Amino acid sequence: MDVFGGAPRFLAYPRPVVVQSGTDAALKCQIGGDPRPTVIWERNNKQIHPEGRYRLFEDGNVYNLIISAASAEDSGQYICKAKNSIGETYAAATLKVEGEAQRRELREENKPRFLIKPLSTRVGRGEDAVFSCKLWGNPRPEVVWEKDGKRLNEIFESTHFSVGYQDGGWFQLKIFRARAPDGGVYTCKARNEFGEGLAGAVLLVDAGPEDPLPNTTKVKMFAVTEGKHAKFRCFVTGKPKPEIIWRKDGKLIMSGRRYLLYEDREGYFTLKVLYCKQQDNGVYVCAASNTAGQTLSAVHLFVKEPLVRFKQPLSDLEVWERDLAILECEVPEDSVPTTWYLEDRRLQPGAKYGMEEWGTKRRLTIRDIGADDDGIYLCEMADGGRSIAEVSVRGTIVRKLPRKVDVLEGENAAFCVEVEEEEMEIHWFKDGVELRETHQTIVKSFGKTHILVFVNTSPQDSGIVTFIVGRSKTSSHLRVKATRHSPPSCPVGVQINLERANAALLSWVPAQDSRRNPPSGYVLERQEVGTQEWLQCLTTDSATSVEILGDSVPCEADYRFRIYSVNKYGKSGHVEFPRAAHLVPVAKIQAPLQDALVPEGQDACFIIDLSASVIGTWFWNGTQIQEDERFSMRRSRTHHSLRIRGVRDTDNGAEITFIYNKSPLVKFTPLSEMDRNKFIEVGNPIVLYCELSDPAAPVHWYKNGVELHTTDNLHIQSEGTMRRIVIQSAEFSHSGVYSCDAVDDVIRFNVEVEAPPVRFASLPDAEKRKSFEAGSPIVLQCEISDPAAEVCWYKDGIQLHPQNGLDIQSEGNRRTLTVLSAEISNSGLYSCITEDDAIEFLVDIKVKFSMIPEVEKNKSVEAGSSIVLQCEISDPTVQVCWYKDGIEISSLPGLSIESEGIIKKLVVQSAELSHVGMYSCKTADDAIHFNVDITGDLQLYLVLHISVLRWNRAPVNN
Repeated sequence: MDVFGGAPRFLAYPRPVVVQSGTDAALKCQIGGDPRPTVIWERNNKQIHPEGRYRLFEDGNVYNLIISAASAEDSGQYICKAKNSIGETYAAATLKVEGEAQRRELREENKPRFLIKPLSTRVGRGEDAVFSCKLWGNPRPEVVWEKDGKRLNEIFESTHFSVGYQDGGWFQLKIFRARAPDGGVYTCKARNEFGEGLAGAVLLVDAGPEDPLPNTTKVKMFAVTEGKHAKFRCFVTGKPKPEIIWRKDGKLIMSGRRYLLYEDREGYFTLKVLYCKQQDNGVYVCAASNTAGQTLSAVHLFVKEPLVRFKQPLSDLEVWERDLAILECEVPEDSVPTTWYLEDRRLQPGAKYGMEEWGTKRRLTIRDIGADDDGIYLCEMADGGRSIAEVSVRGTIVRKLPRKVDVLEGENAAFCVEVEEEEMEIHWFKDGVELRETHQTIVKSFGKTHILVFVNTSPQDSGIVTFIVGRSKTSSHLRVKATRHSPPSCPVGVQINLERANAALLSWVPAQDSRRNPPSGYVLERQEVGTQEWLQCLTTDSATSVEILGDSVPCEADYRFRIYSVNKYGKSGHVEFPRAAHLVPVAKIQAPLQDALVPEGQDACFIIDLSASVIGTWFWNGTQIQEDERFSMRRSRTHHSLRIRGVRDTDNGAEITFIYNKSPLVKFTPLSEMDRNKFIEVGNPIVLYCELSDPAAPVHWYKNGVELHTTDNLHIQSEGTMRRIVIQSAEFSHSGVYSCDAVDDVIRFNVEVEAPPVRFASLPDAEKRKSFEAGSPIVLQCEISDPAAEVCWYKDGIQLHPQNGLDIQSEGNRRTLTVLSAEISNSGLYSCITEDDAIEFLVDIKVKFSMIPEVEKNKSVEAGSSIVLQCEISDPTVQVCWYKDGIEISSLPGLSIESEGIIKKLVVQSAELSHVGMYSCKTADDAIHFNVDITGDLQLYLVLHISVLRWNRAPVNN
């Protein structure tokens, strides 16, 4: 006999469990024993109670511990203990929760990181510059090099730089024959599936021997009132990027407190002279050069004196650090009030500034002067008259920081300071916190020059930047502006067609991102070759080609054209058309008529060439010539000819005259924008249709300047005044500019062949209205016409993304959304959307009860024992209601309703005759029923029960 046969024993030991962070963890084991053992769970020697995130329930001899929304802190060992009157046993279960910490660890372990950063370097003009860095990442990162936020192939020719990779994770960038424009901030961006890394370095290019500038005789005048700013802009394009040098009266201009040199966001090279004085009068020259050549532009700045003059103006001052600086001037009258400014900041009297007035004299005293006191000081009278002086502070800091630096989010912010000696101890601060070198903060020293760069700035980088050396300091206010809205991108694919005399057909293509960031229009500018000024000549809303006629220009010349996009947030950079066009405002004689000397009986020929296409009339001794057997007239664009057959002796001395009219002979009927701009789906026919004023006029069809002829897929048709071209089936290659040329007039069509819209295949209503049982998977499928198209899934208007329990798949034309286990919260309206179409699914989740045996549904219970009615539901989050004989049951003494996950129970502690009947457990979607019968000696039970009640009441009666 096995004395210990009824002791608890594990029929199935708990297995190790691994779950993702945020999901439920279920630990379970199977235990036998007689009598039925009591089972508890422990962790860290403490019993776990069914509260909070912990749930305990039994399923026969299977004992479960459920931990809701498990986190990394729940990882560890759990002990399951079973005990009855005969013995006890226990077993351990291990739980591992993999979550954000593990994913973060995986990312940190494999994402790109710089083992060795690229080092800032300084080279002489014409020398090669090399940046090297060592990277780790798994898989090996893709690396992109940029300069000042732009990819190198956008600003450099391919021969000017090279990038390479060597075993061991070494990446290299080499700049050949560096020039001044190559100086700047170079960033190495590394990316793989686990993240990205970024590191930057500075390149300084020392000025070498400068190429001599060509002489210039064309100098424009520019006037500015004393005290105002003068701004000069020069637009230059070219590859490699041009090197820009500014000079005043032959002397090189360097950036500083008075002069700002920069390239603005529109691509203009700009010189700004701040608070102009009489000494700023002179000739300013912008010289641009690259390996292909040189060009320059010059302007003469004239600084006008103010209408109201000071009796004695301020004088420039040079002082040493920590000295006293005194500025004095004299106003016209004693009563004239004055205000003092340091550039745009009004000064107030106090410990730093002293302000005095004696009669007409005005004095400003600056105490304990420092590097930041260097600048332009103004004394301003009430009527606006100004006197200006420049205070130069000499000391340890030779080159100071600008007062403020404004950059857009994502751009680099660079600060440069020069001190009087090498090897000095320097410090950089931002908002009082000392800065150290990081991947996105470059701190570099080159001898006396010290550089700080914030790479890829964000608005959080805004603040006060301070440079300190010894007791000297200089500060600048950095402002990083968030980019909320962007101007449009620059048009691409610009072309100029000059096949028609005295006209230029300009065509372009919207930028690739024009759908996401659309322009509201385009602006065309023209420039007379040999001048520097660009003038706006045309604007258009949606057209992608325009024709510029000779009549629209002021004089005969060669003209260049450029274009930019605009919207309400700004404008794009310019792009210039590749060639110049020769335009003439009116037709002029290029080759005049010549006298003809011919033998009698032969033909006489007269020819005239004009500068524009016009019609003309020939006259014989003042009488108009008509075409007949003797007179033959021909015209081809600007070329006109008259042939007189078989001249006679009587014709000797006749006067031949040609008179031309500006109006063209043959004109096209105007077309609407819709007719001239065609958007055709692939496979559809292309029909281009126009009408002429002369049904007999011949025409030629061209595509992108190449003449077209009838082929199997292309037909050219002419009926009366109608001219038509038909392409049976459009292909992407048929996109372009088509023109119908009738010598005197030309009409053009912009054709863009587009992919057909992405459409969903239709589904029956049964597929679009889905019911799923809670706990089962939800699978929504649809098919689209283009297997490469991207789709987005939404539920009740909120976009869905792959996550635990939700999977989005794309295979060929099929798009599938799968929810692994349905819950009531998954009910709703689901949408699958492309740019052109959408399909919707209405999903309803049904909650069902698990099937239970008939013996469990028909209960026969002895009187006095407990009644336990138990069922399982497919969704643990759903509430159920219990009924007896159709009447809802609520909690009463001796009766309890319990809910543990998917288990729903009704427990009656002691069965009585009144408990006989039909019990139901119901949800909105399903119900399960139990028949309960009470057996045993009901009469004895009732008597005993009443006896007890009487015995209990006896003390009260006494």
